[in-house]
Amino acid sequence: MQALQDRSGVKRYLVTLRVNGDDRTAVVKANTTLTNLLRDEFDLTGTKKGCELGDCGSCTVLLDGKPVDSCMVLAVEADGREVTTIEGVAANGRLDALQESFVNHGAVQCGYCTPGMILSAKALLTRNPCPTEPEIREAIGGNLCRCTGYVHIVEAVKAVAEGRVSPEDEPGVEWMKG
Repeated sequence: MQALQDRSGVKRYLVTLRVNGDDRTAVVKANTTLTNLLRDEFDLTGTKKGCELGDCGSCTVLLDGKPVDSCMVLAVEADGREVTTIEGVAANGRLDALQESFVNHGAVQCGYCTPGMILSAKALLTRNPCPTEPEIREAIGGNLCRCTGYVHIVEAVKAVAEGRVSPEDEPGVEWMKG
């Protein structure tokens, strides 16, 4: 990693990350968090700033496929690594199954925790495509929902694991189809 020194003697570092499939480069101070780099330099504001202590999970991103609190990761630590933010989850103009399920199951309330919840759930479903409800609850345990919408959030994740994404996939709605 290349270090630069400005006129006042402050060291800055050149970091390169692969963010949502694109290589991105920035010059950062040693104490710049990954959250601030993503939001302030790369304009990826879906990563939320909450407690900035690693307690609330609103800043969750995937770092090399694993969920991390980006407020607890320095940008220099992410140099050379792959980052997925909520902006990188949808593909080809279509919502990811988890995003669609969150909408269809009423799991999005104020929406502040939603990006972190979806990324934590995505990491879970990648490593365990058929999780139990306790496994889902454990996976999102580091993400706080101040609206207390956990029942709908867990149901949305469970529905994706069971292949029920849209309302038409839910049991008991067969009679509603025309």
